[in-house]
Amino acid sequence: MLDLNALTPTQYRARYEALQERARARAAAPEPEAVFAGIPAAAVIAADVLPPGAYTYLRLPRGAALRITNLSGTPGAAFFMWNADDISERFNAGDTVKLQWTTRLTTGRVLFSDMGRVLAGITADSGAGHDAIIGPNSPLQTAGRNGRDNIRTAAAKLGLTRRDAAPALSLFSPVAVDAQGVMRWQGDPQAGACVELRAEMNLLAALSNTPHALSPVQEATGPLSFIAWHAPASTLCRTFTEEAARGFENTGKAFAA
Repeated sequence: MLDLNALTPTQYRARYEALQERARARAAAPEPEAVFAGIPAAAVIAADVLPPGAYTYLRLPRGAALRITNLSGTPGAAFFMWNADDISERFNAGDTVKLQWTTRLTTGRVLFSDMGRVLAGITADSGAGHDAIIGPNSPLQTAGRNGRDNIRTAAAKLGLTRRDAAPALSLFSPVAVDAQGVMRWQGDPQAGACVELRAEMNLLAALSNTPHALSPVQEATGPLSFIAWHAPASTLCRTFTEEAARGFENTGKAFAA
């Protein structure tokens, strides 16, 4: 095993550049095919439709999958997760981007906690774009329901407090940096856009049908649907990157006998 404490500054730099080069090669490679398999009725845990502006909260056991579908192309949705066995461990947007060397979170990528463990993997994604940088809209942007308050309210329903709600992941939120270095909204996702996650820990999750902060329209325009079910394990996320493999190793230690 590599002993990071024994590396010289020059060796650290060489290792950083090697990891960066591998990340660039991965980004340039063809993306894995998103396969949305059929869901056996007997495996379903929960299913519902969220009206515009609504939110929900879920308890997902380890090994459960969650498929979220943007039925009419509404401009974004907010999503957050906690380790159900220790709520001090939660989704970390910064680490998720930093550890994987990319802001493009799609099929094969994972969602990290602030403990370096994998909360969930993205097992299939239709490519609508998901943002971990800016986040959902807030009360400053709309007089209606907003993502920040909805996530906090969902947290309260789970017995958590406002301090437990960190920056959320914005689903169905295509944003990109323009030539001036400013992040811009790239247009609403297509109706029927879909993303699928598989829980790698016992999770508490919050989902809000509210727009991204950069969307020109600050009110949700259509429904989302979701379905959770007991799903078989997939090797895709476990082997997609070196960083993900280490995250899964850390996760496995937490569940070791």
